Amino acid sequence: MPSAHNPAARFGLSDSDLARLWEIMEEAFPPEERRTRKGFARILRDPALCLTVHRDAAGLPAAFLIGWELEGFRYVEHFAVSASLRGQGMGGRMLADFLSAAPAPIVLEVEPPETDTARRRVAFYERLGFCLNPYPYEQPPLQPTTSAIPLMVMSWPAPLSEEDFGRVREELYRRVYRVGQPAL
Repeated sequence: MPSAHNPAARFGLSDSDLARLWEIMEEAFPPEERRTRKGFARILRDPALCLTVHRDAAGLPAAFLIGWELEGFRYVEHFAVSASLRGQGMGGRMLADFLSAAPAPIVLEVEPPETDTARRRVAFYERLGFCLNPYPYEQPPLQPTTSAIPLMVMSWPAPLSEEDFGRVREELYRRVYRVGQPAL
């Protein structure tokens, strides 16, 4: 039974489920690409946030997708599969389900395809129909001690025009990253 203080209770997750999601987050993303644990708990309370969790055979969280329902598009903030289960198709199926339920275009951020890992990640998303957009983009800092990160935006089902990209970037900065606003 989720406790009253558990911000993930609205998603039917227990305190131990939330702790496991954080473990997967830590193994999948370096500190500069994730919020603090407190910041993670805080965004789970945001009504625009959606969370999809896939469980393993034992019923434990094994993968998750954190998305945002924004003005005219959906944004995938974090998508991760437990390291022990990667390469088994779980991530592709999970993202395909998310895409099929999407009423609006979807965007996500990726590292520029300059390393083997980054190229594989971009190729994974391209196989699912995402398009790499050529416009300059920086992810604002997710923690007070980190800096902005140069990334690229991928979109589904089609590339973004420069005008649409500007609108998407503005909405992400305002709504997700709260640039120029007090922290939640």
